[in-house]
Amino acid sequence: MHTVSSMQTAPSNSQSPALSSSGTRPFEMRERLRGLDEKIRVAMSGAGAMGRGLLHQCTVTPAFECVALADIDIDAAINCAEKVEVPYEVVSNFAHLNDCIRNDRLAVCEDASLVARAEAADVFIDASNAIEDAARFCTAAIDHEKHLVMMNAEADLAFGPYLMQRAAEQGVTYASCDGDQHGVIKRLIDDLRLWGFDLVMAGNIKGYLDRYANPTSIIPEADKRNLDYRMCTAYTDGTKLGVEMALLANALGLKTPVAGMHGPEADHVREVHELFDLEALWQEHGPIVDYILGAEPNGGVFAVGHCDNSYQQRMMKYYKTGEGPFYTFYRPYHLCHVEAMEAIARAYLDDCSLLQPEGGHVADVYAYAKKDLEAGDQLDGIGGYTCYGLIENRADQCDDPGLPMTLAKDARLTRETPKDEKIRLSDVEFPNGQDNLQLHQKSRREQGPA
Repeated sequence: MHTVSSMQTAPSNSQSPALSSSGTRPFEMRERLRGLDEKIRVAMSGAGAMGRGLLHQCTVTPAFECVALADIDIDAAINCAEKVEVPYEVVSNFAHLNDCIRNDRLAVCEDASLVARAEAADVFIDASNAIEDAARFCTAAIDHEKHLVMMNAEADLAFGPYLMQRAAEQGVTYASCDGDQHGVIKRLIDDLRLWGFDLVMAGNIKGYLDRYANPTSIIPEADKRNLDYRMCTAYTDGTKLGVEMALLANALGLKTPVAGMHGPEADHVREVHELFDLEALWQEHGPIVDYILGAEPNGGVFAVGHCDNSYQQRMMKYYKTGEGPFYTFYRPYHLCHVEAMEAIARAYLDDCSLLQPEGGHVADVYAYAKKDLEAGDQLDGIGGYTCYGLIENRADQCDDPGLPMTLAKDARLTRETPKDEKIRLSDVEFPNGQDNLQLHQKSRREQGPA
């Protein structure tokens, strides 16, 4: 099998209609799935909100079957299986896992590396929030010839180029999943490029931002939404936003115009033209990533395209999209697990990735102090009390680069760092060793600029 660029049309396998860069139309994919002789068998890590949703989708999307589910919290995995009402069995070794699957029961366990090696599985989905462990079990999945689909944006950012290269060597596909903002924005971009527009801005819509949110202050909001406290903190302090936009930057070779992006407040996405000097930004940086804050449609995404063709401009005006030459296209929602299955199916059926880091690490998310920190303080990583993350271009890093947020957990500061100051890689030591740092640096070398 071979990997196809996310910007190319995938080759046709059996029963495969022609695909645009945005993928098949939903009814075409549904019919393809209905026509398959065998199911697409999925193994998955992560039994949180996203994992539960994906497990449910595997029960309602034609030709999908989840055969194994792992979570470090075995009770969470059991609860997930029971809530979705699938027959399951808790397993603890490889033989038991494979016997369970052969008996048409979902194999549930704590060890994602065990699930990643399941003989029956065709695709491995990482829907966990692990970073360090994800490098291990995602590599195991690839080495056991599973297509790897990432719903774990943080591990995708940290190790994506390395995992993509390893997948290519094994003849399987590496892909970011659809449904989260970066995947949905990518589909918008595929569309506008197919129409003949040049990409100017890949845009996110952020509802609320508090850089200093922490797992205690976030409790009321997280409880209201039934979210994990650290996860909700990462959403609120902007780290997750940065990770999503860095994935887009690394896939498409985009830049951030400033550290953390601009993020002006807006009432509606239609105000993008008033809030950004699009001509100046495009001329200086080329296509960029950015966001607007507090705007409607809440939960939506957007992309700005450029077209200076006089006929097309007349038609776009007729279609009520503005005078041009800059046009904003937006989608009022992203549906996470609900719309994830087509990207998974295309990875399996067409060896095709919706999104992968073809440019290498052109951008990353770096740690900044949430409060005054002392020498000897231990950082608690994404969604914690000590630091938040801002997206920055790697090319803008000096000889003393920042500490990637994906590596910040458990790192210990060697000097005091005032609130809002960037934490340098040289300012920390890693008490648990530097395996992840070395893999991250190897990942940076796999593709793109050194």
